Order: sequence, then structure tokens, then C-alpha cells
Amino acid sequence: MVKSVPKPLLVFAHADEAQAFAEVPHLITGIGKVNAAAKLGQRLAEGDVSEVVVLGTAGMLDDSLDLSTVYRVNVALQHDFEFASPAAVMGADGGVQFVAPEVWMRDGAGLVGTDASNAGEATATIATGDVFVKDDGLRAALTGQGAQLVDMESYAYAVLCHTFGVSLRIFKVPSDFADSATSHETWDDIVARKSSELLQFARGRSLV
Repeated sequence: MVKSVPKPLLVFAHADEAQAFAEVPHLITGIGKVNAAAKLGQRLAEGDVSEVVVLGTAGMLDDSLDLSTVYRVNVALQHDFEFASPAAVMGADGGVQFVAPEVWMRDGAGLVGTDASNAGEATATIATGDVFVKDDGLRAALTGQGAQLVDMESYAYAVLCHTFGVSLRIFKVPSDFADSATSHETWDDIVARKSSELLQFARGRSLV
């Protein structure tokens, strides 16, 4: 039996985010932490993945960010779990480590390399939870926790890659402001254009 050579795996949460990547092999996990964990876990269990590269969209919490910039996620926080969750910190080499919540709240971004270790990439902290954020109060609360972006899968991807010892890179482009003006319909209208932006970015970084 010939063993497969480990290779990078391109991952999207939602099929609409991947519509510009029809000619590129990829995995769609589905929306939310459970779907993300189940689908990616099944694939990683096959043992032929050298690295997971996630591309997708995210709500923008930090008004200083730019809607047309693709950010590399360097920290993922879980915001909808009743108990304090460690911060998933992703290094420039794609390694994932977990930092106690009190350490994250005390030291924040000082735990993570900035431009020097991330080759000049624009980086951001993301909050993950099983809710489509479109509430001004929740947006403010997440910003207060140090989050700059919000999605429904990144923390789960980090847990799975840490568990399987696989490196992880997550790239997110903001699709909306995650506020009271945001709706599912707004996201649907925007995501096709964002998929094309992600393809251009991926080609420029030799990810595809």
C-alpha cells in the first residue's frame, strides 16, 4: 500500500466563501464550531495533511481595521462558552499553543509576535462563537475582550490542529461591521466579491 504524501489542506467554513475556488481542491466544513470540528477532525484523522490553511470572511469589530485587507489571525478567543477558555495563539510557523485566560487578559498581544515574526502580515485577534454577531452590545463586549474580528469557526480549527499536531494559518477578510446594521442578507450580497478577493490574495501568497 502506497502512503499518501502529506500536503496542505485549504479550508472554508461556507461554500459561498469558496465559490471563486471552484478549480482548487478544498474542504468545506460547514458553519459553527461543531461542524468545523467534526468535518476537519474527520479529515485530519486520515493523516495526510501537512498544514491547514483557512480562508474566509469575518465580522469586523475594530473600526481601525480595513474592509479590503486580508488579516492573518494570530489569536482566537472563544466568546460563547460559560467557562473561561484559554486563548489559542498561532505563531508565525503555524504552531498553535493555548494560553490561560488570565494570562491573555494581562499580557494580550504581547504574547504574540508582531510584524517581525509574521513577515509583515497584517494580523488580528478573532473571537469565535456560535452566533452571527449583529448586536451592538455584543460587539462592544467582544471589543472589550481584545477581539478585532468575529467568526463562528476559527477557535474550533485551532483546537483540532493543536490536537492533531498540524500547523495552522487562518486568513480572514472583513465582510461586515458585526453591528445592528448587519444581516444575513447583507453577508450573502457581499461574500461573492470577498471570495474573489481571497482568491487574489491566495494567489499572491502562493497558497493556491
